[in-house]
Amino acid sequence: MSGELGAVLFDMDGTLVDTEGMWWQACVAVAAELGLELTEADAGHVLGRLVEDAAGYLVRHLPPGAPGVAEVGARLTESFAGWVSGGVTPLPGAIRLLDDLKAEGVPTALVSASPRLIVDMVLRGVGAERFALVLAAEDTARGKPLPDPYLRAAAGLGLDPADCVAVEDSPTGLAAARAAGCRVVSVSGDPVAEDVLTVDSLEKVDVPLLRLLASGKRSLG
Repeated sequence: MSGELGAVLFDMDGTLVDTEGMWWQACVAVAAELGLELTEADAGHVLGRLVEDAAGYLVRHLPPGAPGVAEVGARLTESFAGWVSGGVTPLPGAIRLLDDLKAEGVPTALVSASPRLIVDMVLRGVGAERFALVLAAEDTARGKPLPDPYLRAAAGLGLDPADCVAVEDSPTGLAAARAAGCRVVSVSGDPVAEDVLTVDSLEKVDVPLLRLLASGKRSLG
């Protein structure tokens, strides 16, 4: 742990681009096809999760003989891809922050729980060149909320996770980043924990703030 800002690791859906609502709609639609109705109580089981995890959650509520995880996962991916293909909108402050970090020589990585198909579609709009490393769901055996994706990202950049700041929005992603040992920024707007800096928009995040957070000098209370 150097106290320097080694890299910034970004979640994708709901953090950099406004796609989390699309994923939720895909889950709701597929669930309805299967005779299930999703409510807000189900959100934590599908948002920020791997497709396989969300599919598994739906399958557990289906009767014997219903489609399995592989088929439901394929339906979820197809439905989500349909939404994303219509175009995605970067969230306020996202592109500015990415470009500022690149201008100051701070590497960035994209650490997404979405399949590579979806990540590549989003990057066509956001710009793959803005990232030194891109990880999709297929790139680790275990996904968020386990720390594996963030550990893999830090290792891929040759850094200690403690020298990386992770930017997330969902409880699942925040749990993964914290478990990996990263400094963490939550853009959910809702206080998470004393060791997490919470903001309600990337417009309130800049490179000096991230450097302070990496140094441990930023008060998170």
